[in-house]
Amino acid sequence: MSDARAAILGTLRRTRDAHPVTPPPSDFTPLADKQWPPEERLPRIRRMMEAVHTEFLDATEADWPAVVTDFLTRAGAANLLYAPGTADGATLSAYPLPPREREGTHAQHGEGEGFAGSDGPSPSDTPSPFPLRGPLPSPETGEENTASLTLIPYDRPIEDFKQQMFEGIDAGLTGTLGAIADTGSLILWPSADEPRLLSLVPHIHVALLRADALYDSFWQAMRDQRWADAMPTNALLISGPSKTADIEQTLAYGVHGPKRLVVVIVR
Repeated sequence: MSDARAAILGTLRRTRDAHPVTPPPSDFTPLADKQWPPEERLPRIRRMMEAVHTEFLDATEADWPAVVTDFLTRAGAANLLYAPGTADGATLSAYPLPPREREGTHAQHGEGEGFAGSDGPSPSDTPSPFPLRGPLPSPETGEENTASLTLIPYDRPIEDFKQQMFEGIDAGLTGTLGAIADTGSLILWPSADEPRLLSLVPHIHVALLRADALYDSFWQAMRDQRWADAMPTNALLISGPSKTADIEQTLAYGVHGPKRLVVVIVR
């Protein structure tokens, strides 16, 4: 440490110690007072999110894989990227699809954003496992596609399929930690198994929301889930599909992220 820096820090510390300040106690009463009856939370969340073009599907624990795959097939999606290392990913992987509708292998992964290296050939040595596609039809067009849906596990380093990730993946599936009635937002908790790329890059983001994981406020969610104990690199609050507006206030969807957000309410 330089002499000048040490002198400055020493002065600051002496001043701090000579004039100790006791911070006032935090008053969370205004946040705690934000409450809705349990039966009103889900309708409120749905109403607020639908106002910004979020779509909703209803399902059960037994049939949500069928609901998701049927919806995406009708929407014209050719493939769905999912995280095989999560409980939801394992459930989807066990869903009885024909072998030709599954691709990829389950390589061992490490910590961080994505997966550890593999011993297989580099992407330049092998053809793309799925075709590159353009933008999908919007829900307003009414277009449908009855082609089969391919399930693609996120089980390799992002460097091994970056081009396909950004140009050839139609939909991504993630779980959620719940939803917030106050703001109409989903809570996502990215991990090495399920990184944020699954919710940010594909045209369609499909999010599974358990109907018993609803919170009145962001403060309640952080308190009940004990966020102060440990957090990921980043947590996500998502209220709708990506949208932006230019200087003329022309609103466009899907420019900086998913064009469609589909929330599957699982009861």
